[in-house]
Amino acid sequence: MHTKATEGVFVHPNALCESENVGGGTRVWAFAHVMHGARIGRYCNIGDHAFVEDGATIGDRVTLKNGVMVWNGITVEDDAFIGPGVVFTNDLHPRSPRMPEAAGRYAHVENWLTTTVVHRGASIGAGAVILCGVSIGRFAVIGAGAVVTHDVTDHRVAAGNPAEIIGWACRCGAPLSDALTCSVCRRRYRPAGDSLVLFE
Repeated sequence: MHTKATEGVFVHPNALCESENVGGGTRVWAFAHVMHGARIGRYCNIGDHAFVEDGATIGDRVTLKNGVMVWNGITVEDDAFIGPGVVFTNDLHPRSPRMPEAAGRYAHVENWLTTTVVHRGASIGAGAVILCGVSIGRFAVIGAGAVVTHDVTDHRVAAGNPAEIIGWACRCGAPLSDALTCSVCRRRYRPAGDSLVLFE
């Protein structure tokens, strides 16, 4: 084990945590790898075999389940859930940087890096693929196995390949009825542009 994480961080003996920017209360489980330069917030859970590359930013109370791949240029805000086997991308036109015809492009990160943001409270289902350059809105839900190629706005539910909008989600994660009411927590919403706001 190689650990630079701060005090109050649990790192499994079979994990590799090279980052000094890991918040207190975070747990990094077996065979996960958090690279130097990655930023992880407080009270996160990093599952087995997850990989967080340098340049990735993870907020507070985030769950990264087993086998998640988070690359440079990916930001996951507070309270997001990233399901098992989710894969992010960060290059719209990837080539091997070792290929002579592409080496010049990869000499400077700004030539190829395309960023992605998962906003607060969003959930991404198991096995989803998130193409770079998209924004996944607050409290949005991405279905298992979806391939996300476009922005998904706040509270929207998207599924399929390519992912399409199929409904609305409550803050608690349950689907909303046609009347924009949650059958689980009873929150009620009203439309506000392409998003929702709570009735006060």
